[in-house]
Amino acid sequence: MTTYMKIVEERISGLSKGVDETVDSWFLMSSPAPVFAVVLVYLAFVLKIGPEYMKNRKPMDLKRIMVFYNAFQVLYSIWMCRTSIQESNVMASIFSKKCEINRTREQNLTLYSGAWFYFFSKIIDLLDTTFFVLRKKDNQVSFLHVYHHTITVLFSWGYLKYAPGEQGVIIGILNSGVHIIMYFYYMVAAMGPQYQKYLWWKKYMTSIQLIQFVLILGYMLAVGAKGCNMPKTLTFFFVGNTVIFLYLFGNFYRKTYKKAKSLDASGRPSSTTGSSLAKSALRAAGGMGCMPQTMNAGKHSLLNAQPGKAYLDLNNNSVKPLKLE
Repeated sequence: MTTYMKIVEERISGLSKGVDETVDSWFLMSSPAPVFAVVLVYLAFVLKIGPEYMKNRKPMDLKRIMVFYNAFQVLYSIWMCRTSIQESNVMASIFSKKCEINRTREQNLTLYSGAWFYFFSKIIDLLDTTFFVLRKKDNQVSFLHVYHHTITVLFSWGYLKYAPGEQGVIIGILNSGVHIIMYFYYMVAAMGPQYQKYLWWKKYMTSIQLIQFVLILGYMLAVGAKGCNMPKTLTFFFVGNTVIFLYLFGNFYRKTYKKAKSLDASGRPSSTTGSSLAKSALRAAGGMGCMPQTMNAGKHSLLNAQPGKAYLDLNNNSVKPLKLE
């Protein structure tokens, strides 16, 4: 028994040691325990504690908080994109013929620092689900949504702790770029229906997200084919996880699109159907995959709605008709 416990202690101690002692000293990076605790608290709240707490309470009005939160996410994503592009030599390394990665100690710390801020952004992203629960939008806490947020937190932590490499820089740049667009949309939408006229580009959101996955997959396959001196295990994991995301998001989008087409066939106004599709697809694009709430109780209100221009009210999670001017 003593020998067994000693082995366990050695394994746990081994997990606490990452590739760099400086990284090990950073917030939440000392061992797997802190980040797993964060994820477990998140899962417990959004799946059990939160819904139970809100069960007999009215949905919270978080309009101002949502506007501020989304604005912060936009600025944070812009800063991460700018920093990654300016301070990393990743582009030169990737497009060199031999794909050789040679970094100084200072460049390593720059890479690690950027990876930590990216990891912490995924901790912040967990508030997406928290807001759903507090606003009693429990139907939006889907498997796709929770899986996406959970796996990105754990993976970005493991990447920084055990196998940081240039692969993650490209993914961070692409993902932060998509988040700039996505959270800007949510910020404007949270301001109210009067700003709907400025969101004509919402239909392109899902395409941007799916294109991101395709680019990441293509880049990882190219890295593997060129034999770059990057962690191969990390490359394989990136490929596998990207394929899973492509399948989940693509499958969700196809189902939503088919449902929207069936509504068109039954004679429903195309503007209302398009808004319902756009709303569902946008949730998927931001890792917020969920079926639109308007399919059940809201269904009858859509059928009886007066002809007009539809708008998305993300504050109240509904699609409403807007009288024509």
